[in-house]
Amino acid sequence: MSRAVSPVSGRPYGLAAVCRVWRLARSGLYRHRAAPASSSLPRLRPGPVGPMPDADLVDAIRAVLAASPFHGEGHRKVWARLRHAGVRTSKRRVLRLMRDNGLLAPSRAGAPRGPRSHDGTIIPATVDVMWGTDLTTTITGEGQVAVFVAVDHCSAECVGLHAAHRATRFEALEPVRQGVRRHFGGFAQGIAAGLAVRHDHGSQYMADDFQKEIAFLGINSSPAFIRAPEGNGCAERFIRTLKENLLWVRTFDTVEHLRVALLEFRETYNTTWLIERHGFRPPAAIREEQLPAAALAA
Repeated sequence: MSRAVSPVSGRPYGLAAVCRVWRLARSGLYRHRAAPASSSLPRLRPGPVGPMPDADLVDAIRAVLAASPFHGEGHRKVWARLRHAGVRTSKRRVLRLMRDNGLLAPSRAGAPRGPRSHDGTIIPATVDVMWGTDLTTTITGEGQVAVFVAVDHCSAECVGLHAAHRATRFEALEPVRQGVRRHFGGFAQGIAAGLAVRHDHGSQYMADDFQKEIAFLGINSSPAFIRAPEGNGCAERFIRTLKENLLWVRTFDTVEHLRVALLEFRETYNTTWLIERHGFRPPAAIREEQLPAAALAA
């Protein structure tokens, strides 16, 4: 309470009224009154000290990074993995400690862009509504190889991965075929009705053979906007993860060796990669939540 007395009520002013007039937070005043005298010394760093000291939290962050099957995970995913392990802290504190200890992955600055030709909405509410497909290249002992991907736009699940010596329209179909067999239970006319496939305007995807086969399966073709790669951003983002965690960090003697590694990576990614927009859960958990057990077993 204040020592001043209200001329109206004859009682001292309440703390709430004093803080309101002086525009102060009562929580800060309570903390100041409750703090011991030694706490009046200047703080060595900003921000509160949590239940785990900084040194111990840095050790926990290093352990999370070492145990993760992926390279270059940012502070938000590290924070989520700490929470899964029972460590309670804030994202800002994890970011600060990772920055101070050189644990942040290198970041890339994108080139400035003009206005979009669309609203940027590419994420449907459910799985198996839109898949994105794209390709990249890598080097094996047999020379340059094309790597084709197919990714669900809702869950970010990798539904198909394929490597081939040549980047033809027939090879481009393989990851889509993998996903159809796995999630629609077979390969027949109209079996994947209701699904759309987002792709760029590359010759593989605009070819008649590619278009006719996905139409046979009941899949709608959804070409991305020209010079707007974010329209197929789910596939683009997956390719970046694939490069940072497999293609750029391992060598492969043959295409067959690469294909085996791709299938292993697909399973690891789908079961352990954390998706921020879905509450830091892996793609497999999102599919399991949305689809009944019978559909998953089919």
